[in-house]
Amino acid sequence: MAGKVKYNQLSELEKKKFLGDFYDMIALLKTRQEAKNFFKDLLTLSEVVMISRRLQIAKMLLVGLEYGEIKEKLRVGLGTIYQVEKWLKRGFGGYQPIIERHNKTAKFKIRGMKIGEHNTPYTFSWLKKKYPVHFLLFNLYDKIKEK
Repeated sequence: MAGKVKYNQLSELEKKKFLGDFYDMIALLKTRQEAKNFFKDLLTLSEVVMISRRLQIAKMLLVGLEYGEIKEKLRVGLGTIYQVEKWLKRGFGGYQPIIERHNKTAKFKIRGMKIGEHNTPYTFSWLKKKYPVHFLLFNLYDKIKEK
């Protein structure tokens, strides 16, 4: 029985072939149902949940939620949140356009926020998140208003 093959053990030709075929197959998916069936056959339930959580973390980071809030809502580690944020900022630019496209068609928004709404530095919303103690009364009022 052969052991697992690690990415670094593959030749450059094998990497291009395997990854190229994978990306080509993903690009061929046409409907939500087709994508759902493909990934259900391809990945274990744990792998699907792991990938789905990364997408949720990215969505939450893009609307300006803090690490603590994301950790609490999704029950994920700070390292995972950091890694997703790193990919968002220094990755290949894959997360943001897809999440933005998804948000245009999504039925639910995270607390009614849009991407970038709370990320603009030095806006009142940004200051309230950055310095919660200084804006305690405003933040309490916002929480009461949400309920």
